[in-house]
Amino acid sequence: MSVKIRLARHGRKQHAYYHIVVANSRSPRDGRFIERIGSYNPNTNPATIDLDFDKAISWLNYGAQPTDTCRTILSHKGVMMKKHLLDGVKKGAFDLAEADNRFEAWLTAKENAVQAKKDALATGFSDEMKKRLKAEVKVNEARLAEIARKNAAAAAAAAVKPAENSAAEVEGAETSVEPTEEV
Repeated sequence: MSVKIRLARHGRKQHAYYHIVVANSRSPRDGRFIERIGSYNPNTNPATIDLDFDKAISWLNYGAQPTDTCRTILSHKGVMMKKHLLDGVKKGAFDLAEADNRFEAWLTAKENAVQAKKDALATGFSDEMKKRLKAEVKVNEARLAEIARKNAAAAAAAAVKPAENSAAEVEGAETSVEPTEEV
């Protein structure tokens, strides 16, 4: 029986999240599993990964094979790096203290990279919103100028019309006042 570390799908349509589970390779995707070791939510930016680090390493040491996606997730969280360093300790390449120092350095660099991405997304979002706001202000100003121009033209036309109407009334009054003859 081969044991896999894989994803079990949960959530609703078009909005899935996943449980990271250890399961028999012959069991269904969302079916029976041996142990749940974490969760993965790709709907957030950056994706949210909650993983029990020690359980993942112990299952890898027992021989569980991660699927491609789970291997990527485990690599992202540092489980594969830690396993690699522990294998180096087993082979005698360096001691456990050196492995811990290397892992801490890698983890710090990874956290800095993730924080930089979050900051870039936040500033990029605010910069994008500022650009959109400036564009919207320009569009609104153009729209207001167009409305003011139309209102001015309508006011000028309205001012000319009463003057024409009053002149026509004066002319009509002159022509309508004619002496009547009595017989």
